[in-house]
Amino acid sequence: MTISERPYGSWPTPITSELVTAAAVRLGEVRVDGADVVWAEGRPAEGGRTQLVRRTPDGATTDLLPDGRNARTAVHEYGGAAWWVHDGVVWFTDWADQRLYRLAPGGEPEPITPEPVAPRADRYADGDVAPDGATIVCVRERHAGSSAADVRNEVVRLASDALSEPEVLVSGPDFVAAPRLNPDGTSLAWLQWNHPSMPWDDTQLIVRDLESGEETVVAGGPGESVLEPRFEPDGSLLFLSDRTDWWNLYRWTPGADIVPVVRLDAEIGEPAWVFGSARYVRLDDGRIVFARWREGRDGLAVRQTDATLVDLDVPFSAIAAVRAAGPDAVVVVAGSPAAEPGVHRVEVSSSTVETLRPPRDLGLEAAQISVPEHITFDSVDGSGAPRRAHAQFYPPASADSSGPEGELPPLLVQIHGGPTSAAMPVLSTGVQYWTSRGFAVVDVNYGGSTGYGRAYRQELLGEWGVIDVADCLAAARRLAEQGRVDGDRLCIRGGSAGGFTTLAALARDDTPFAAGADHFGVADLEALAADTHKFESRYLDRLVGPYPQARDVYVERSPIHHVERFTRPLIVLQGAEDEVVPPNQSEMIVDALRARGTPVAYLLFEGEQHGFRRAENIRRALDSELSFYAQVLGFDLPVEEGIEPVVVENLDQHSSFGS
Repeated sequence: MTISERPYGSWPTPITSELVTAAAVRLGEVRVDGADVVWAEGRPAEGGRTQLVRRTPDGATTDLLPDGRNARTAVHEYGGAAWWVHDGVVWFTDWADQRLYRLAPGGEPEPITPEPVAPRADRYADGDVAPDGATIVCVRERHAGSSAADVRNEVVRLASDALSEPEVLVSGPDFVAAPRLNPDGTSLAWLQWNHPSMPWDDTQLIVRDLESGEETVVAGGPGESVLEPRFEPDGSLLFLSDRTDWWNLYRWTPGADIVPVVRLDAEIGEPAWVFGSARYVRLDDGRIVFARWREGRDGLAVRQTDATLVDLDVPFSAIAAVRAAGPDAVVVVAGSPAAEPGVHRVEVSSSTVETLRPPRDLGLEAAQISVPEHITFDSVDGSGAPRRAHAQFYPPASADSSGPEGELPPLLVQIHGGPTSAAMPVLSTGVQYWTSRGFAVVDVNYGGSTGYGRAYRQELLGEWGVIDVADCLAAARRLAEQGRVDGDRLCIRGGSAGGFTTLAALARDDTPFAAGADHFGVADLEALAADTHKFESRYLDRLVGPYPQARDVYVERSPIHHVERFTRPLIVLQGAEDEVVPPNQSEMIVDALRARGTPVAYLLFEGEQHGFRRAENIRRALDSELSFYAQVLGFDLPVEEGIEPVVVENLDQHSSFGS
C-alpha cells in the first residue's frame, strides 16, 4: 500500500464520528443467573438508554426491557447497580421515575415501590435478593427538598414480588452502599461513610444480626477505604481494603481476627463512583478470581486454595466486572488495546476465553490502531519538590498516511474525570478518532488517579488544580523534549474534573498549550461547592480545603477569576441537564472570554446530563472539536466527512498558534 504524506490532523480515516457511534454500546454490569448471562448495554442510538440483554447457553440473546424502559438509577447522580437478577426475575430502577420494577419472564414491568411524594424523589440502587427470594435489601436515596441537605440515604428492605412500603433498616450515616445478606438471611453487611469523606477515603464495614440487632464494626474508619463486601457460604465475609496502601482482599469471620487473602502491590479495588463494582469473585471450591491493576494495565489472576497466586493468560488490559459462571469459569466485561470491551467467559484452569458478547467489528487494520505505551515521567508537587507521574501515550497511527518530512504531530493531552479515576489502556474509538488523523494523545494518570496505591491517590488532597496541572504540563513538555510531538502544537482536553484541569492549565501566563477543549468542566470552585449534588457536596473539603474557611484558595484556583490569563482558544461543550456540573459553570467562563475577545466556541446539548449519551450529540461534539482544532492549528478538514464547521468567536483577533 502506498503511504501518502499529508499534514498532521488532516489524515483521511475510517474512524469517523459515525463509526464512533454506529452500533456502539457502553457495556456495563454483568450478572450470571443460573446457566444464563445477563448484561447491560448503554445504547447511544436509542437515546442513550440502558437495555438489559439475556444470553442463554445456546447463544441466543434477548432484550429484556420493553421500548421506553431505561435501567438507570440517579442515586449519587452517577448511579450504577440499577438492576439485579435472580431465578429468571429482573428488578430494575427506571430512569424516568426512579421507581423499582419487577420483570418476570414473559411479563411486563410492575412497580414494587410506592409512587414518591414528588417526581423521582425516591431512587433505588444496589440491591440484594434474600436467600428465600421473598425480600430485597437495597439503597434508597430520598429527596425531600431542593438542596443537598434535604437528601437522605438509607438501606431499606421490601417485598420482592409486590408493591410494598420499604422498611428502613439503616439510616443516619450520610451515605450507605453494598447491602449484602449472609447465606441464611439472618445478617446484613453494608458500607457507610460521612461527609467530608468520599468512599475511597474513609468507609466502615458494618454487620448487623437482623434478629438481635447487634452490630459489629468489621473494618474501616479514618484512613481506610473498604469496598465490595461479599459473604461466603460459611458466613465469613470477604472485602477489599486499602489498609496497606493497595486495595487488597481480606476475610472476616465472626469471633476471629481479620486475615489477608490476597496481598500484593497492585490494585484490586476501584473508586466507588458508581455502585456495583465486582472486581473479585469466589468459586465454589474456594478459589478466588480477581482483577488487578499493576503498572498501567489490568490483568486477571486466581488465588488457589493453597493461597498461591497465579496470573491467567488472557489478552485483557482493562476489566470492569468479574462474576462466577460455574465451578471453573468466570464471566468478565473486559477489553484490550486492540479491542473494545466485550463480555467473555474465561475457563480458569486453562485460561480459555469464549466471547459471549463480542465487541464491534470495526473493520480496522492493525496499522490503523494506536496501541498505548505506559509511561512514567518526572513531575513536581505544589512546592516544586520532585515526584513521579504516569500516563498512557498513543502515537499517531495510519495504514496509508504519514506526516510531512521534518514535522512532528500535534499532541492532545487528555485528562480523565473524577479526579479519582484512571486512564485505561483499552481500545477507544474516541481516542483513535484523533490518533488516526495524525494527532498524538497522552492520557494522563496524574497524582490523585487510581491504580497506583492510596498514597498516590492522596497526592491530590489539598492540591487539586496544582498537581494535576503540573503532571499534564510535565507530560506534554517531556514528550516535546523527546521529539515525539510538536511543542508548538500542544492542546489539552478533559471532561468534568478533567475540564477543570483543562481550564486551570490554560489560565496560566506560562501555559504551553495552543488550545483547549472543556467538556462540562468546573470554572468556579465556589459555585461548585454551593451548587452540586449531595454525593460530591463536600468533596472539595479535601481536594481544596474546607469552605468557607479556605475561600481564598477557592478563589485563587478558580479559572473564572483568572480570565485575563486566557490567551489561547477554547471550545466548551455542555449538557443542558447536567446536575453534577450545572451549565452555569460553562456559561460563566464562555461569557468572560467573549467579553475579553478571547477565541471561544460554545455548544449546549439539550437533553444531556453529565456526559453525552445520544449518538447525534456524541458525533456533533467530536466533529466540532476537530473543526475547532483545524481552525486554530491551521489544517483542512476531510471533505468527504461533511463535518459542519463550528463557529469560533473572536478567532480573527487571535494570532497564530504557539505565539
